[in-house]
Amino acid sequence: MKDVSISAASLAAQAMGWVDPVTKAVVPPIHMSSTYQRDTDNNYSSGRIYARADNPTFDQVEATLAALEGGSKALVFSSGMSAACACFLAWSPGDHIIVPKVMYWSLRNWLATFATHWGLKIDFVDADRTDAIAAAVRPGATKLIWLETPANPTWSISDIAAVAEIAHKAGALLAIDSTVATPVLTRPIELGADIVMHSATKYLNGHSDIIAGALIGARDDAHWAKLRAIRAQLGTILGQTEAWLLMRGIRTLFPRVQWACRSAQSLAERFAGHPMVAAVLYPGLASFPGHTIAARQMRGGFGGMLSIRVKGGERAAIATAARVDLWKRATSLGGVESLIEHRASVEGPGTPCPPDLLRLSVGVEDSSDLFNDLDQALRRAHNA
Repeated sequence: MKDVSISAASLAAQAMGWVDPVTKAVVPPIHMSSTYQRDTDNNYSSGRIYARADNPTFDQVEATLAALEGGSKALVFSSGMSAACACFLAWSPGDHIIVPKVMYWSLRNWLATFATHWGLKIDFVDADRTDAIAAAVRPGATKLIWLETPANPTWSISDIAAVAEIAHKAGALLAIDSTVATPVLTRPIELGADIVMHSATKYLNGHSDIIAGALIGARDDAHWAKLRAIRAQLGTILGQTEAWLLMRGIRTLFPRVQWACRSAQSLAERFAGHPMVAAVLYPGLASFPGHTIAARQMRGGFGGMLSIRVKGGERAAIATAARVDLWKRATSLGGVESLIEHRASVEGPGTPCPPDLLRLSVGVEDSSDLFNDLDQALRRAHNA
C-alpha cells in the first residue's frame, strides 16, 4: 500500500492492498507448479527454482505477516511444530537453550526428548519470573531464550522487554511463541524479540481448516538464512492451498481476535465468582499474577484464551466438559467456534497442567450463550 500510515487492521483486511496486475483480481491465485523453467542462458531470472524452497503463493502471506509483526522477513511452514522446531534445529549439540516449564505440550515434549538426545542443553524455567531466567543463563553457552506468552494452558505472562535485555546481554537470541497474543495484541519484535513464532493453525487462520506455522524475523541476516535453509532442506513447506487459505484467514484476524477478547474478558469476570469454579486463569483479571505486565505489553485486550479450575477436582472437571452443548470438546484454539478441553488428559503423565483445569478457547459466538452453556454444565456436573 502507498500510505505507510495505514493501520495494521486495514493492512490485514486488504492483504497489503494487493491487486493482480494483469486481471485486477483482489484475491491472489494459487500457484500449483512444483518447478520453474530455466532461461535460455541456464539462469533463473524469476528467482524460482523448485517449490520446496518457495512458491509464489507464499509471497503475499509472508509479506503480510512480516508487516503485521514489524519484522523484516517471514517464513510459512507446514505446521506450528515445524516452525518451532526449526528454531531449535538451527543450533548445534552442546548449545544451551532456556525454555518455559509451562508451554505448548507437544513442543515441550519434543524438547525434553529429541532435542536433549540430539545434544542441546535445555533448561526449563519459570518463565513468568525474570530472575529465574537470568539465573539460568550460562555466559558464553546460552544461544536462545524461548518464551511463550501468554503460556498455554495457565496463561502466565513473561516480560518480553526485560528478557530481551537479558538475552542480548548474554549474546543470545530471544524467540517468542506469540500464537495466543497474535500481532493484534502484541508485537514482540518492538519489545526486543529477534524471532516470533505462530502456530498459524490457530488465530492467524482462524477457521480450523488448515495446519500451518510461521516465523517472523527481526532481521534478514545469516541466522535467518539458516532458518530458511532448514525449511527447504527438511521439506517442512506449506502446501499451496493451505498458504492461500491462511491469507484468507488473516484478512479477518483483527475483528475475530477483538471479538474473542471481549467475550473472554466477560466470561472471566462472570466465572470469577461462580460457586462451582475454584479459580479463573486469565491475564485480563486484575487479580491475575501477570496482569500488570500483560497490560503493558498487550494492547486492545488480553486474548481469547482462559482456563477455569473446577471445584471438585479432576472428576468434576471432566464431568463438566461432558455436559456442554454449545462448546465443542476438541483440541486446538483460535477458531470461530468455542472449544473446551480437559487439558491434563490430553497431555498425559508428566504434565504440569492441574487436573481440575478446563481450557477454554473463545470463538465468535454470543458470550451470554457461552456463559449459560458452561454454567449449566458446571451445575449439572456438581449435582450428578
